[in-house]
Amino acid sequence: MAQRVITKEVFLFLQKLDKNNNREWFTDHKMEFKSIETEVKDYFTALKERLQEHDEIEQQKMFRIYRDVRFSKNKTPYKTHFAGSFSRAGAQLRGGYYIQIKPKGSFIAAGFWGPTKEDLLRIRKEFEMDASEIRSIINTPSFRKIWGELKGEALKTAPSGFNREHPDIDLIRQKQFVFVKEFSDEQVLSPEFITMVNDSFCALRPYFDLMSDILTTDLNGASLLE
Repeated sequence: MAQRVITKEVFLFLQKLDKNNNREWFTDHKMEFKSIETEVKDYFTALKERLQEHDEIEQQKMFRIYRDVRFSKNKTPYKTHFAGSFSRAGAQLRGGYYIQIKPKGSFIAAGFWGPTKEDLLRIRKEFEMDASEIRSIINTPSFRKIWGELKGEALKTAPSGFNREHPDIDLIRQKQFVFVKEFSDEQVLSPEFITMVNDSFCALRPYFDLMSDILTTDLNGASLLE
């Protein structure tokens, strides 16, 4: 089977769209867009197949090119990137993967973008009780070499009911628990890109396994799935 690649035509189209972000131009180039969109969607599907080799993916989604401008000061009608997400399967597995393809702006991300109120409290309570295991995972040199530091929105102070002097307050303050890895255009266009992405996602399994365990048990370790 031929290796899937992101072709330079994808970047060329997005660059032209960036310079001509209006409905008239897009309408005139709709057939070109559809061809490029199919190419990228097929690439995301190939990536999902790779992910299925080491994880369980419940849903694959490719985001629409059309922007919602109702509440935005930026009224340009189209996104200048392609993006897709992959949700992990079932109540026992949590979190998800994300990929964005854009000239000089490609990256992948993974983790927990919008935990529910209940899940966020459960995570914070776990880290309040003992954050040694999560720190051991995310501070491992091999993990940090690939993913760097934990990212995401965080409170400026301690959440209600938590001690602002807690030694792990940096983790407790988080509202999102996300890792992000950027790629150059040269990397994205290379035949090895899909392998680089898959290997990077695979390296997250210890993190996902721990977070899934936290979110499917109570503070005493009893399963919430039974």
